[in-house]
Amino acid sequence: MTPLSRRQAVKLGIGSLAAMQTASRADEPAQIKPRSFLTPVDDFEDVSRGTPKPHTLTGEALLNAKLTPETWKLEISADETTNAIVTQKAQIGKAVTLDYAALLELGQKHRVRFLKAMQCLNIAAPLGQGLWEGVPLRDVLRLCGAMSNVRRVYFWGFHNDDPKQRFQSSLSYTQVMETPPAELPVFLAYKLNGEPINLERGGPVRMVVPWAHGFKSIKWLQHIRLTNDYQANDTYAEKNNDPESHLKTAAYLDDVVVSGKMAHIGGWAISGLSGLSHVETWLRPAGTALAENDPEWEKADWKPAPLDPPPDWKAVLPKEVIPQSILGFDPASGKPLTWPLRYSMVGFSTVLRDLKPGKYEVRARTVDLNGFAQPEPRSIQKSGKNGIQVRAFTIA
Repeated sequence: MTPLSRRQAVKLGIGSLAAMQTASRADEPAQIKPRSFLTPVDDFEDVSRGTPKPHTLTGEALLNAKLTPETWKLEISADETTNAIVTQKAQIGKAVTLDYAALLELGQKHRVRFLKAMQCLNIAAPLGQGLWEGVPLRDVLRLCGAMSNVRRVYFWGFHNDDPKQRFQSSLSYTQVMETPPAELPVFLAYKLNGEPINLERGGPVRMVVPWAHGFKSIKWLQHIRLTNDYQANDTYAEKNNDPESHLKTAAYLDDVVVSGKMAHIGGWAISGLSGLSHVETWLRPAGTALAENDPEWEKADWKPAPLDPPPDWKAVLPKEVIPQSILGFDPASGKPLTWPLRYSMVGFSTVLRDLKPGKYEVRARTVDLNGFAQPEPRSIQKSGKNGIQVRAFTIA
């Protein structure tokens, strides 16, 4: 797996050489400053598609694309599938066109908030973590009235007028409408970190699918089709990608900071669909390359690396947001129901002491709540990159 670049580490707030303090004593490790639990909106990594990219539009082009709160529209209708196997068409009570003001009005009654990490399927670094706010898709679809023969929900956003560049995704009707009590709903997001979602992040409105990689959370959302077609239509299904992949539990290493005979190891871990039990690190002398099937993996001495505790939520969240209003928190106490939170990132760190002079490699991996150690259980890269990261360092 490709290591995090220094720029990515700084943007994610997981500490870099610029975010570290050197201790006054030579025999003490350098310390990482407190991590930024929420990624600033402008610091998310961008993997937008389209030529030109929608968030670069200005003036009349921006208005024509309906990418301002005043011009944005969401069109919801039944799909006239051309799949010959599907003999019965989807039917809904009525087609709906929703504007931004109407969506915000729905939010007065149905608003949800939760913390979620964004991660791309084929990129070996998280894109950032935010507090997302919006309206569950199930409540939006209720505006269409009675439905029949609906098996999937197709959706896409604005990219340009070239149909070859359309970026689309889909979910099953059950995933959208029947959210289990412990699960987080698919929703139409209009705020990020307490502010309206800007163009670069996919505003005015984007889809957010909590458990999925970023390709499901379509930016610049403008179209929804309810269909009886049983097939996924995801653009990401092309080129051998898994269109139903879920966010993976995985560890991402920061740079190693050396002080005397000690090395400070830190980074982020994402709690994916299978949850996060703990993070482990493995130190070995640097030498020959370590192949994926090397027998040394079976003898590796993995050591636990403690997770960061929950932050001071008053310092982290926007002023108008209290933890009790966020899904995944106890409505009475305001404490997280689980730690780490589902589909979020949490920091981890450890100190390696009394190291002899020489060159070393350190690796980090997660262990999920089913007991699987990264990269298991899904080592197939087309369902999400999940390789174990490595950092090299030297003790003088």
